[in-house]
Amino acid sequence: MSRSFLSVAARVVAGGVLGASAGAGGLVAQNQPAVQADPGAIARAKADSARYPYTAADIRFMSGMISHHAQAIVMARWAPSHNAGASVQRLAERIINAQQDEIRLMQHWLADRNQPVPEPGPDGVVRSHAGHEMLMPGMLIREQMRELDQAKGKEFDRLFLTFMIQHHRGAVVMVTELFETEGAGRDLTAFKLATDISVDQTTEIRRMQRMLADLFFTEGTRP
Repeated sequence: MSRSFLSVAARVVAGGVLGASAGAGGLVAQNQPAVQADPGAIARAKADSARYPYTAADIRFMSGMISHHAQAIVMARWAPSHNAGASVQRLAERIINAQQDEIRLMQHWLADRNQPVPEPGPDGVVRSHAGHEMLMPGMLIREQMRELDQAKGKEFDRLFLTFMIQHHRGAVVMVTELFETEGAGRDLTAFKLATDISVDQTTEIRRMQRMLADLFFTEGTRP
């Protein structure tokens, strides 16, 4: 875990401690005359809290990860129709369930901040107005997606695990780049989402590496 990541985490924890200290201080002043809050100021503060603090790097991360997740879901949905093994199908189901929920969260986050919400194509790739593919780190190129789609059975399992490891590693790179960008990753939703993605996908990389190794030592053949 990078020093920048730990620094962000430390600031979040420190903020909680300071908030608690302020709350304790408030008990001392409980006999002071109450101050009537301005309803307009409260509304503005709530609106500001939904927007602050986030940066252009947070927006790029959310937008890019929508496309990244969308392609992973396309890959995972092929597992049943491509005769994937039981363990690969279970992994694919987990990827679909987790990443669909995260896509919805990221879409709402962008929409709440009046930012454009990317619309991935059927292959999970977002394209520019000129039609250029906007591939994030680790995402499969067209030829790799075609190769995976043409595979069946044990060969599909091998390619799926190989390509999904590549895909997950790219997501971890995106998280690292976010936290290494000055001022980014401080929005609580972005911080929690990015942290969860890094932890979950690092764990799944290790699981897929074991599954891939098992394929090479499994006796017998499966069509």
